Amino acid sequence: MCGICGELRFDASIPALATIERMKEKLQKRGPDSEGAYINAPVAFGHRRLAIIDLSDKAAQPMLDEEAGIALVFNGTIYNYPDLRKELIGLGHRFLSTGDTEVILRAYIQWGDNCVARLQGMFAFAIWDNKQQRLLLACDRTGIKPLYFSQTGKRFMFASNTQALIHADKAIDTSIDAAALHHLFTLHAVVPAPRTVVNGIRKVKPAHYMVIDAKGGVTETRYWTLTAKRPDTKMSEQDWVQAVHDELRRAVEKRVKIADVPVGVLLSGGIDSSLLVGLLAEAGQKDLKTFSVGFEDAPEEKGNEFEYSDAVAKMFATEHHQLMVPNNQVLPRLPEAFANMAEPMFGQDAVAFYLLSEVVSQEVKVVQSGQGADEVFGGYFWYPRMHHSKKKGINRFSDEYFDRDHAEYLQTVDKRFHCHDVTSELMQDLLDEVEADEYLDRVMAVDVNTLIVDDPVKRVDNMTMAWGLEARVPFLDTQLVELAASMPPEMKLPNGGKHVLKELSRGFLPDSVVNRSKAYFPMPALKYVRGEFLEFMKEILLCDSAKQRGLYDSVYVEKLLKKPEDYQTRLQGSKLWHLAALELWWQQNIEI
Repeated sequence: MCGICGELRFDASIPALATIERMKEKLQKRGPDSEGAYINAPVAFGHRRLAIIDLSDKAAQPMLDEEAGIALVFNGTIYNYPDLRKELIGLGHRFLSTGDTEVILRAYIQWGDNCVARLQGMFAFAIWDNKQQRLLLACDRTGIKPLYFSQTGKRFMFASNTQALIHADKAIDTSIDAAALHHLFTLHAVVPAPRTVVNGIRKVKPAHYMVIDAKGGVTETRYWTLTAKRPDTKMSEQDWVQAVHDELRRAVEKRVKIADVPVGVLLSGGIDSSLLVGLLAEAGQKDLKTFSVGFEDAPEEKGNEFEYSDAVAKMFATEHHQLMVPNNQVLPRLPEAFANMAEPMFGQDAVAFYLLSEVVSQEVKVVQSGQGADEVFGGYFWYPRMHHSKKKGINRFSDEYFDRDHAEYLQTVDKRFHCHDVTSELMQDLLDEVEADEYLDRVMAVDVNTLIVDDPVKRVDNMTMAWGLEARVPFLDTQLVELAASMPPEMKLPNGGKHVLKELSRGFLPDSVVNRSKAYFPMPALKYVRGEFLEFMKEILLCDSAKQRGLYDSVYVEKLLKKPEDYQTRLQGSKLWHLAALELWWQQNIEI
């Protein structure tokens, strides 16, 4: 895993090395092992490396083939690179390294832009083709690896996070994108690509690649589409269970094998991460390290799931590590976590991932994590509600999912940011685009194609990479996602959701883990808006810079501050926290 950046000039000037160095400063945490730069007017690349595969200098980046006139910077992991490497050798290519980076380079030389569709894994990369004077940017199918860009009439810049772009060019338009703001407060911090909440910064769409020519012309191509159609042959429940078992085990195994360093597991105690541990043990993985985090209890809720994670660690004899975070460490480190977010996030467990990753990074450089299972296999409570709803149009989705209806959004923000109901329009378009058999299939396909990218995938990437830790997510393996998309709702919704995963787990995982109800990451100190947490949010929202920015309607803010626990979203989030989280992110990343 790495941090990448670059600049393409359209004005016949030579890119400044100082610009690349400024971007690399903000990418250092993503790649603490080494760094590199490349300039060949009109383009310049920068790279920060986290060495995972082929630890030698032969795999250093930027990687060049001077004869072909190709330069590459790459962030991520290609899980099918050994097979591609064999194929390319058979076609006459010679390799100097043993890792996946050079496979991308030679795949482009062999197949051009079509190489992107051949890659299986998580990736964001940039290729400069000097002979054709064109820049190629590509992002993996579910947006696991982020890639942001900024374009003006004079230049095009890209980087793995927004901070690198803002740090490199103070002229970037950092005003608020009103449409993105509408998405942010409606879809619990999800802003679908290409927008971000910052007007001057955009991001590459998942499953897309972009080509930018030397004059600034941009073309965009989608190279993968998730359909949700039933298989031609009828499958029994046992058929589905076996198919998912086989595909998930392959996904887990390849994410261990494709690494030249040890791989651990973030073990929450839920069924998803527990399955990863069990399947790794089934595959013969020895000396597996597992990691769990917990917090102090609140009167209404326990602050950890150690009883479940301990049972899994004991069953599979892992080297288990527990991190108990006292409440007095949570609030002081929130600003630190937000300073490492490429975009604002509302999920309160972001700080949990941040603090856990700090500890885990001292033990391993790579972990597997269970994110994506709920979206892929139907684990959330709103899925059955949408499935059985008789409502028409976007209301079938929005009445179960949106944090705020449009009318409340207009009450939330200052009139400068008022717009029409752009989120309803966008979501209806996205749902209509999906080729699917049933409505729920459409919803879950949109989750995988669009919504999951920002929450939880981006949260995991940002918080782990803040400590130079690579997180791999087997539940978002392309073949597994495609299999699950073809699965009928009756294989997902029963048993409180994720039915097929629970059936797979019976007799394989501890009964306590399999039979427990769906739980959300417990962080009582942040969940219950009272005491120090409430005072913390008041300070953020009522400070001088927040008042000067005037982002929110003051009447709405006062209403929420008077009775903060009375105002919850449909997905049980604090509306007051949403306001404070965006303001805190802005203070940490724009006011610098």
